[in-house]
Amino acid sequence: MKKICVYCGSSSGKGDAYLSAADALAQAMVERGLGLVYGGASIGVMGALAQAVMKLGGEVVGIMPEALMRREIGSDHLTELQVVGSMHERKAAMAEQSDGFIALPGGMGTLEEMFEILTWGQLGFHNKPIGLLNIDDYYHHLIQFLDHSVEQGLLRQQHRDLLRVQQDPGILLDSFLNEPAPLLDIWIECKEQL
Repeated sequence: MKKICVYCGSSSGKGDAYLSAADALAQAMVERGLGLVYGGASIGVMGALAQAVMKLGGEVVGIMPEALMRREIGSDHLTELQVVGSMHERKAAMAEQSDGFIALPGGMGTLEEMFEILTWGQLGFHNKPIGLLNIDDYYHHLIQFLDHSVEQGLLRQQHRDLLRVQQDPGILLDSFLNEPAPLLDIWIECKEQL
């Protein structure tokens, strides 16, 4: 495992908790020799995370659609900034270049990216670990909703379990390094057909 994709907000949110979480995640990643792949912005939680990883001597790859370069203020203080043509290209490049995925607090874009990568895992398009950093219970209601979906028979428990939930970034990253993503039925079916 070399690089972790982190989904997070281009806003900072209220208070300092989310920015502090970005610093803590940066520290945990650099301590474990893990590089960052992220959305390329220099603002909000995204910018704070990238700046912290760079300041600690880590590697940062930002990926941003050309149309967002001015809006989200693309960062030029990274190891590498890749400018792509669309959001679809951005998400595909982020997924391809990463060995695992973490969502920090963020808005609709963060949720959309996290659910897409979860869906890709559910469908067997990748077998990489996915985690949610539930800072100050930001994702409490979302976690309850996913558990409710399992109870209602609309989400399988094995698919719900693809999302690892933690409050401590070091514990989450250690689980990525020490516990591989579970092999789902779809992966087992594919292996049997080979």
